[in-house]
Amino acid sequence: MLDQVAFDIETTGFDVDDEVTTVGFALPMGVRAFAQTSGRGSDDIEASVKARLAETLVNISTHPDEAALLAAVTEFVAERIQDADVLLIAYNGEVWSGGFDLPFLRTRFARHELAWPFVDVPYADVLPVVSDRFNTTVDGEEQHGLAAVYELLGDGSHSDIDPFEDSAAAVTAFEEGRFDELVLHNVADILRTQALGRVAERYCGKAEFNVKSLTPTRDA
Repeated sequence: MLDQVAFDIETTGFDVDDEVTTVGFALPMGVRAFAQTSGRGSDDIEASVKARLAETLVNISTHPDEAALLAAVTEFVAERIQDADVLLIAYNGEVWSGGFDLPFLRTRFARHELAWPFVDVPYADVLPVVSDRFNTTVDGEEQHGLAAVYELLGDGSHSDIDPFEDSAAAVTAFEEGRFDELVLHNVADILRTQALGRVAERYCGKAEFNVKSLTPTRDA
């Protein structure tokens, strides 16, 4: 199977005018994260995050606004993902009934009139594989959230680095300029996604991953 590259985004909310604040990728050899500061100054985010991730190679860049962040992500995808033998994965990034990360990104790239970066990139979502092929029921209730499912199927190690109880706290962190905590939460989520992707690959056949192309369909 192709090497999995997990990704996840953080945003200022869910409305059409909300912005992307952080984008993270978990590569086979380490983590690449992008954060925007909305024009505000920031301390050495990378040093703060690395202090919590001593065993993980981390590369973090900050950008003054969302447009600059998305442009940097585009450059990264072109250099490291587009022509590589990788499978981009996310947890509820885009499923048959919707999802969050990819629809949100499409809107923000369109708002800035930036080209879609994930051309010729194969993608699969981990959520349907976990939901369909693993038992995640606790006290009679099936668990679907990334953190909850990771606690059931992962080793729990990546939860220790997450400063937040849920993603809603990431919105407040951005508003208050706590960018290091925001990035740590994003990194925790991409590492959780990466771990669940590996569990799904190990215990389910690769045919269980519904792989799709992220290349926009062009009319004939």
